[in-house]
Amino acid sequence: MKITDLKCAVIGKNPIVRIVTDQGLSGYGEVESYKPYLKPHILHFRDALIGADPTLVEQTMMRIRQRGAFKPWGAAVSAIEMALWDVAGKAAGLPVHKLLGGKVRDHVRVYNGSLRVPMAGYDPEHYAADAQRQMALPEGFTMIKQAVGFHSPMKREVPDFFYGTPGQSVFHGSLDSGLMTERGMKHIVACVAAMKEVLGDKVALALDCGPGWTVPDAIRFARAVEEYNLLWLEDLITGDYVPYVNADVYREVTRATSTPIHTGEQIYLRQNFKALIEGHAVNVVGPDPCDVGGIAELKWIAEYANLHGILMAPHGTGNGLLGLAALVQVSATLPNNFIAFEYPSGNPAWWYDIVDGLPNPIVRNGLIEVWDRPGMGVDINPERARQYLTDEDRAFFD
Repeated sequence: MKITDLKCAVIGKNPIVRIVTDQGLSGYGEVESYKPYLKPHILHFRDALIGADPTLVEQTMMRIRQRGAFKPWGAAVSAIEMALWDVAGKAAGLPVHKLLGGKVRDHVRVYNGSLRVPMAGYDPEHYAADAQRQMALPEGFTMIKQAVGFHSPMKREVPDFFYGTPGQSVFHGSLDSGLMTERGMKHIVACVAAMKEVLGDKVALALDCGPGWTVPDAIRFARAVEEYNLLWLEDLITGDYVPYVNADVYREVTRATSTPIHTGEQIYLRQNFKALIEGHAVNVVGPDPCDVGGIAELKWIAEYANLHGILMAPHGTGNGLLGLAALVQVSATLPNNFIAFEYPSGNPAWWYDIVDGLPNPIVRNGLIEVWDRPGMGVDINPERARQYLTDEDRAFFD
């Protein structure tokens, strides 16, 4: 089998990769909805892939892997990798999880992720009300994550929140940062207390925190919320679009508290997790399969983290329904350090009408049953999807 074409179309908000082969099989991969500008970057790899055998995933990835980088630039390579696995599974007549060594669990746990919505405000009562809303969702999540601090409008909406200039983040990925005021610190802790009052011990709580915290503030906050038994504090120091790791700085925070510390969504390739894992710099790593280099890369990181007693909670909020399928397949194969992954959904809602293979409902009691259809097990239906193609992308399914 040979690759005859690499195509990319932005369908809705997500760049979709299609690998076309000389045997009539196609494989699909998806990029986060926040990155429609990556289409030319994806197509840049076309000439490197033509003629390769897509079922030899690792050999084919060696042609392009070195051309990726930290979020967002690793997304192009990652989407291609997932499309290769989709082809390989279809060619073998097997689900991708069997190609990765087979599933070790029949269900994978997910947390709210993409089902977070803007709140009316960012005071404790607003966080409590939203916790109640999320507890009532039909997915029955047993874990939720909420954004606070520099990862939320709190930094702009709460007066005198930090000693800095609020509102500098005018472009997604730019960074607000600064020393927290005493008022700002008390405000965040009060919001955590309000959420835990609602959630109790029925639904676990994780916090998406930054990046942007100073080390002293990160330590103060992590210690202040120790009594609430949080799942983790995510991306306090780096994260999102920060193109470096700072493992030594994370280690200082992690060693100072019993609250678990988490990072990793922006990191590209296993090599850049080495210092975090070997140095026990965090308690939880959270690579995103759509940024880290793909699902095999994520599995390698999970296995290596497990050897060092570090937990795994993959990122995935904007990865769409094809990204959801990839997360289900790889998470089924991960060792017992796997906690849960961040749940992506279809956006716009018509995505659910143009894909085949998803269960209905997708999530029950916070769990997704692992499916056994060939490849990723979820496909775009060309006839239903054509209406959402732009004029530029009309030939995507041809």
